[in-house]
Amino acid sequence: MNPRRVWCEWAWLGGRAPESGVLLTIEAGRLTSVTPGVERPAEAQRLSGLTLPGLANAHSHAFHRALRGRTHSDGGSFWTWREVMYRAAERLDPDSYLRLARAAFAEMALAGVVCVGEFHYLHHGSGGRRYADPNAMGHALTAAAAQAGVRITLLDVCYLAGGLGEDGRHLPLLGPQLRFGDGTVEAWGERVADFAPEGDHARVGVAAHSVRAVPAPDLSEVARFAVGGELPLHVHVSEQPAENTACLAAYGLTPTRLLAEAGALTERTTLVHATHLTDDDVATVRAHGSAVCLCPTTERDLADGLPRTGDLVAGPRPVPLSLGSDQHARTDLFEEARSVELHERLRTHRRGTLDAGALLRAATVDGHTGLGWDDAGTLTPGARADLVNVALDGVRLAGTDPDRAADAVVFAATAADVRHVMVDGAWAVRDGVHTRLPDTARELDSAIKELL
Repeated sequence: MNPRRVWCEWAWLGGRAPESGVLLTIEAGRLTSVTPGVERPAEAQRLSGLTLPGLANAHSHAFHRALRGRTHSDGGSFWTWREVMYRAAERLDPDSYLRLARAAFAEMALAGVVCVGEFHYLHHGSGGRRYADPNAMGHALTAAAAQAGVRITLLDVCYLAGGLGEDGRHLPLLGPQLRFGDGTVEAWGERVADFAPEGDHARVGVAAHSVRAVPAPDLSEVARFAVGGELPLHVHVSEQPAENTACLAAYGLTPTRLLAEAGALTERTTLVHATHLTDDDVATVRAHGSAVCLCPTTERDLADGLPRTGDLVAGPRPVPLSLGSDQHARTDLFEEARSVELHERLRTHRRGTLDAGALLRAATVDGHTGLGWDDAGTLTPGARADLVNVALDGVRLAGTDPDRAADAVVFAATAADVRHVMVDGAWAVRDGVHTRLPDTARELDSAIKELL
């Protein structure tokens, strides 16, 4: 097969300003050359506007997409929202989950996402009954990603307890939570070890849901499993002050320090949310080389609070950041990226902690790295041929200075400005239409109405 050539009017290659006239050569799903400042060859496909590396959604709960518009204006708290989420979780089976996740992943592709980290804890049937294939729900998710034309890291979640009580003891799983648990950390590990997703688009990582859901001795076992398999390890950490309070009561340690004591903080670890960190927590995360995934839309929707982003990225060894859409109140990584900086402005009353380049790196290369795809997220020779083309002539970006196009996209674009998306050299989106699920809205509508 002859190499394909794509000529980009403007492309972001990782610097402050985009490059003009960038010629990309693609062979076997990889970029084999990247040459800026050239005229378009006659046979090269032309991409107008700004072309970016593919985006990575590092934290997703696909079934939460069914809750959009249903949980945002009734008051309450994170904990009351969780009860609504549990009711949705009760109704899914492998077939309905495949349909919902496929549509949710297609919506992500339309927004420029080429790889998703699916934080997967909906493992078993009603009451905790195992399916004939104990990984049936995991297979549904990886099949959904294949059908939506995106890559996936299935982060298989260990979920053993229903929370931490005021007395510091772990509570049993109850009701819908029974679907999440494997009984013991050993049973969880055996199930994950038996899971072999089909297709080169899917990889396995692991997760501990939180220090609330995994007792300390079991956290150590999850960490050993991740280290032994050289797998990404993700954990919800300090999303709510109540989690810190409960963890201190139970162990005399913050969640971050407990993870460190359990050996769960490594360079392959990503802490999700990390909203309420102490000074010592920040230093601990940095010292262990771990990363943080921020999900600003969810964090403000659930009234979580403002993370200490500037403290995390300060100094000679900044903590790597990635981005997630989490509960999918909206699916738009440009919104998530700018919100990281805008939230920090609200917290500190200062502008400019993170510039457009840093925010784009969080959405691209650092997100992919945290999901175990070290060869993605950049427009460089040898990288996966993942492209996100953003129109600059629409109403939101009309008048953009091309030299500041990266700034304009990060701070003004929406998912609706994405025109074309390529994943591993294949077009997943053309002219704003998904190539495999052209009526993604109808797919979402039918899958959600079937569930709710």
